[in-house]
Amino acid sequence: MSKRFRRLRAAIAVSATMAAAMAAAPVTAAPASLPKSIGYVMTDEHWALYETPGAKQECPKGFNLGPREQFKLLFPDPHAKLSVVDSQLARESAVWFPSTTKEPFEFLEAQGPIALGINLDGKVGPNDFTSPQGEHGIDNQLYRVIGCVRNYRREGELGIITTKWRQQEPFNRLIIEITGIDSLENDDDVQVTLYRGIGDIMMNASGSEYLPGGTQRIDRRWGKRYIRTWHGSIKNGLLTTDAVDAWIPEMGAFADNSQLFFHGMRLQLQLTPTKAVGFMGGYADVDVWYYALNTAWATHHQSYGQSSAPSIYRALRRLADAYPDPKTGQNEGISSALEVAFTQAYVDHSEPLRSAGTK
Repeated sequence: MSKRFRRLRAAIAVSATMAAAMAAAPVTAAPASLPKSIGYVMTDEHWALYETPGAKQECPKGFNLGPREQFKLLFPDPHAKLSVVDSQLARESAVWFPSTTKEPFEFLEAQGPIALGINLDGKVGPNDFTSPQGEHGIDNQLYRVIGCVRNYRREGELGIITTKWRQQEPFNRLIIEITGIDSLENDDDVQVTLYRGIGDIMMNASGSEYLPGGTQRIDRRWGKRYIRTWHGSIKNGLLTTDAVDAWIPEMGAFADNSQLFFHGMRLQLQLTPTKAVGFMGGYADVDVWYYALNTAWATHHQSYGQSSAPSIYRALRRLADAYPDPKTGQNEGISSALEVAFTQAYVDHSEPLRSAGTK
C-alpha cells in the first residue's frame, strides 16, 4: 500500500469520525432575545423612468439634444476660424460652472400624468403623478428632467452598463439588513439598516444570474458615512420605510468614486426569502446629483447618450420641489426614485467598528 493511499484513507477516517460526532451533538437553539434578520445586496439600479414603446407618450417631440448637436447649432460653419476659448472651452466651462440663464435650445421634459416611484410626502399635489398601477401622489420630478434624455433610458449607455458596475465595482456594494422580523409577509415593526459591503456578489458559473446565499462583510471604516438605521413595516410582503437622510455610493466610469445624497429617502421593496425588488426614493440633492453626473461622465461619454449637462442643470433647478435653502428659498432637493433589485446575502458583522484613523 502506497504512502499516498494510506494518507488518503486516514483523512477519510478522520472526516467520518468528525461528521459522526457533529451529528450526535445536541443542536442548540439561538437565544430567543436575538432578533430574526435577513440581508440583501443590491444587484441592479436604474433611475425610475416610465417608458412607452418608441417614447411616443412621454416624449412626443423626441429626445433632447446632446453636447455635439448643441455645438453644431452654436457653431454651424465647420470652416469658420473658431477660438478654442470661445467655443470648445466655453462649452466645457458651462458644464462645471452651470447657469440658469436661458439657452437657445428647447429642453424637452417628459410628459404625461404617469410615472414610477413613491409618494414621498404622503400627499396628492397638482404636480404629482399616478403610478401605472393607479396609485396617486407619486413624487418624481427627476423623471421630468431625464425622461427624454437617451442616456438615462433603458436603451442608453447608463441603462445598459449600470448593472455591470454593480457587479464589478466593490465601491458600489450596497447592503440592506432587516432585523426584528417576525414575518416576511406582515410585520408592523422592523428595523432597516443600510451599509456598504466589501465582498463580491455571488453569481452562477456563466455570470448571467445573481445567486442568493452569498456573504457580505460590512465596511465599517471607509463606509461609515453610509450606515443608517431606521424604522419600517411589512404588509403583504411589501417593505415600506420611514424617511431618512442618507448617502449612497455611486461609482461611475473609471473609478470616479461618486456619491449621491437623498433628503428623506424611503424604501419600498417587495420581499421574498431570496430577493427584494422595488424602489429607493427620496429628494436627491441637486448639487450633489449634478456633481456625481459630471465626475462619472466626461462630456465625451455624455455625448453618446445625448446628455447635455448644462441643459440638465437648468431643468434640475427649475423642477426642484423640496428642501428650500433657508437663505435663498431655492429648493435644493428634487423628488426622484431608483428602480432597484437586491439578492439575499448573509451579513458578516465580525469586523469591529473602527474610526478612520485607526488600523
